[in-house]
Order: sequence, then C-alpha cells, then structure tokens
Amino acid sequence: MNVSAVSRFTRRPRKARIATALLTLAALTACGEQPAGGADAAPTTSFTENGVTVTLSLSDWQARNGTLTAVFTPEEGFHLYSTDLPPTGIEGVGRPTAMDVTGVLKAGGKLAAAAEVRTISLPGVDAPVPVYPDGPVTTTLPVRADGNGEATVLLGYASCNEREGCTIPVSDRPVHLRITDDGPAFADR
Repeated sequence: MNVSAVSRFTRRPRKARIATALLTLAALTACGEQPAGGADAAPTTSFTENGVTVTLSLSDWQARNGTLTAVFTPEEGFHLYSTDLPPTGIEGVGRPTAMDVTGVLKAGGKLAAAAEVRTISLPGVDAPVPVYPDGPVTTTLPVRADGNGEATVLLGYASCNEREGCTIPVSDRPVHLRITDDGPAFADR
C-alpha cells in the first residue's frame, strides 16, 4: 500500500472529519451494553476504525441460540471486499469482510451478507476482485452459546475507493461479550 493511500485519512477535509466524528459520537451515544428498548431488546455496540463504522448486535436470543449481525458502513464512496475473498486477498490485494467468534460462543453456520457481489478490475491484478457496492453491508452469523462465560467476536474488513485508494485493513478486531443465564451482553463500550 502506498503512503498516499494511507495518509489520505490524515488529510481529509475538515468538514469530512467533523461529519465522521459526529456520526461516531451519535453511534456511541445510541449504542452501549443494553439499548433503551428494554430487557428484550438486542444488545448492541458500535465502533469506528479505519474509515468504517461497525454496529454489532445479537438478536433472536432463545435457548442459547441467536443471530449476530454486523453492519459495516464505510465512508461515502467506499466499498468493502466480499466475504468470499481469500484471507490474503487476490494477488495480495484486499481483505475479506469477516466475522468469527471464540470462547463460549460458537458459529452455528456460515457468515452471510445481504449485498450483491460485483467484481472490479484493479491495476496490477490479473484476476477480478469481488466487492460489494459502495455503502453499508449487513452480515449475519448464526451463533450458539456453550455455557456461560466470556466470548469474543473477531471482525475483519477493508474499504476501498478506486480514486483514493484503500484504507488500512482491520484484522481480528475483538469485541467482547459476556454470556449469562440472563442472556448476552457486550462488555465493550
């Protein structure tokens, strides 16, 4: 990755930096260990890293089974790489949108994305690269808890824009959960 692609985020226009900061503040204010919807509402948390805001929730929790949902929202005009991209990309380019779980939480199926995959051609890369259209991508993963205790959700992604380059990939970014008889709760704030 060239220096201009990496340093682009430090030279963003002031208006874009302020907008990103306000969106992040709103997401963090609205999200926390338990949302305002009451005890039956899905636990939710959110963070922003390397140009992408990720909102994570755990819903449909019944009999120690549920659905882990991650909404990846890149900056305007940026796209994410497909969940089907190999872990090291294609010819070293790109990183897949990924979600995995460890600890007492186990995956009950495959990660699914609610977006159409398209391919793009990149200079210096012989094979087409699978990406999602610009904008937010919602992914879901069925999960089950094997008892009470600690669990970790590991998230990975990279966002790109054909004109401005790519952000630094995020790999195995941890988000911690605690599973009890009362249900799941995010430990991160």
